[in-house]
Amino acid sequence: MASTEKEDEELTIPRAAMNKLIKELLPDIRVANDSRELILQCCSEFIHCITTEANTICESQQKKTMSAEHVLNALDKLGFSQYKSEAQSVVNDCKRKRRRQSTRLEH
Repeated sequence: MASTEKEDEELTIPRAAMNKLIKELLPDIRVANDSRELILQCCSEFIHCITTEANTICESQQKKTMSAEHVLNALDKLGFSQYKSEAQSVVNDCKRKRRRQSTRLEH
């Protein structure tokens, strides 16, 4: 196995975070360990696909830093447009929080 393949396999969402998310989304349902592992692998693969596409878009625009716009465009390009408005909402929330933090520092 090549070292990059091994590194890719090690890049996953922490199990504790995934378990907490599953518990929040499905509080009244028991989820088997193999199902949890499959969900974890699917989420990691989804993130990998989106990130790879966003990086391709970023490079095609000759940018050195991947932005939220690159990720949003990747969602469109890969056929996940239905998630774009929710993702944009998260971006807006992060920008608002950042603005609030900076004004606190100024005062």
